[in-house]
Amino acid sequence: MGLAEYFALHRPVAKWSFGERVFGKYNGIPFVGTTGGEGMVNETEGSLVTVFVDLPIKHNDVWHTTFVKVKPGAIRKLSSLEDSSVPAKIAKRTSKAKTK
Repeated sequence: MGLAEYFALHRPVAKWSFGERVFGKYNGIPFVGTTGGEGMVNETEGSLVTVFVDLPIKHNDVWHTTFVKVKPGAIRKLSSLEDSSVPAKIAKRTSKAKTK
């Protein structure tokens, strides 16, 4: 077996693709954003997804203005801002920011 075949069998498969619109919570703070890359940290921690957030998030006096890294299971796909599965707070927060 060559390297290509070995890695095809043993490489973790990403759940999220680049550019998907998602929503979720980062340390309890709701956000809406776009997925970047998903990569394996290590065997113990698993993988993390980079999400480019629409609005800045402040957690423990630190501003996350561009992106956050979350577990793949912590986010859900966003089909539209009118999606009934999206909490109203998130949809309202995002729509206000886009109209300014």
